[in-house]
Amino acid sequence: MDTDLRDLLAFLTVARAGGFREGARASGSSASRLSDSVRRLESQLGVRLLHRTTRHVAPTEAGARLLERLSPALGEVQAALDVVNGYRDRPAGTLRLNVPAVAARLVLPPIVTPFLKAYPEIRLEVIVEDSFVDMLAAGCDAGIRYDERLEQDMIAVPIGPRVQRMATAASPDYLEAHGRPEHPRDLLQHACLRGQFASGVIPPWEFERDGEIVRVEPSGPLLVRLGAAKDLAVSAALDGLGIIHLFEAWLQPHLDSGALVPILQPWWQPFSGPYLYYPGRKHLPAPLRAFVDFIRAGDPGTGGDPAGSR
Repeated sequence: MDTDLRDLLAFLTVARAGGFREGARASGSSASRLSDSVRRLESQLGVRLLHRTTRHVAPTEAGARLLERLSPALGEVQAALDVVNGYRDRPAGTLRLNVPAVAARLVLPPIVTPFLKAYPEIRLEVIVEDSFVDMLAAGCDAGIRYDERLEQDMIAVPIGPRVQRMATAASPDYLEAHGRPEHPRDLLQHACLRGQFASGVIPPWEFERDGEIVRVEPSGPLLVRLGAAKDLAVSAALDGLGIIHLFEAWLQPHLDSGALVPILQPWWQPFSGPYLYYPGRKHLPAPLRAFVDFIRAGDPGTGGDPAGSR
C-alpha cells in the first residue's frame, strides 16, 4: 500500500493536538489541509481513524492503535534525520518543551532569548501544563519538572535555581485587620488563598523549622487552579483578601515593594530546583541536544544523570 508519509504526519499531528485547528497551530499548516490529508488516509485504509465533533477530535479504536505504532516509528525517522542535522553548522528545527507554569514564569525567561539568539534556526514551542503528562505522547521533546515528579527512565539535567522556597505573605492591610500568624497552625484561623491541581487535589501548605515539619490545610474565600491562575490569587492577596503561599521568586517583587509582607519566614521550607528531563536515547534531536548543551554550559557544575538514580 503506497501511503503518503505526509498524510500519516497529518493524522499524527491532529490526534496529538486533539483537533484540526489545534493541529494547524502546532504544525504551521492549515486546518483544511490537515482535514484533507486525514480524509485521504482514511479512504485509502478503508477505516475511520478519528471521531469528529464540533468541539473535539479523538482517535477511534483503529486510530488509537495506529497512533500507538506510528509515534515511535516516526520518532525513529525524525531521529535519523536529526543525525544529519547534527552535521550542520547550526542546528535547525523545532524544540517542544512541556513545562509547568512556574517554570514558564521563573525558569525560562532568562534562558529563552539568549538560546534563540545563539541558535536562530531553532523554533521553540513551550506547552504550559501543570498536570503530570506523558511528555512523549504529548508530542514534546523534553519537559521541566521537579524531582518528585520525574519519570524514572529519563535523563535529568538541572535547570534554573537549585534551591527554591515557598513563601507565605499577606498585605499590610490584611495583617492590620486580622493579626499576624506566629505558627503555621495559626493559619487555620485565617483566610487563606488556596491552589488546586487539575486532578482536584488541593495540596496542603508545608512548613519546616529545626527538623519539624508541619502541614496545614487552611480554608479561605478563593480557590484557583495551580498554574497561571495563581496570578489571580496574588492579586487577591495584594487587595487584602487573604494569605498566600507561593514560590518565593513569584512573590519577590511584591515583597520588595512592601505590597506584601512576609510571615512565618523561619518556617519557609527549601526544596531542590527543577530539572530538564528527556528520554535517554542515543541520538537526541539536534535542537534538543543544542538546548541541553546550552543549559549545561550556563551552569558548569551540573550534569545529567538518570532520574531514577536519585
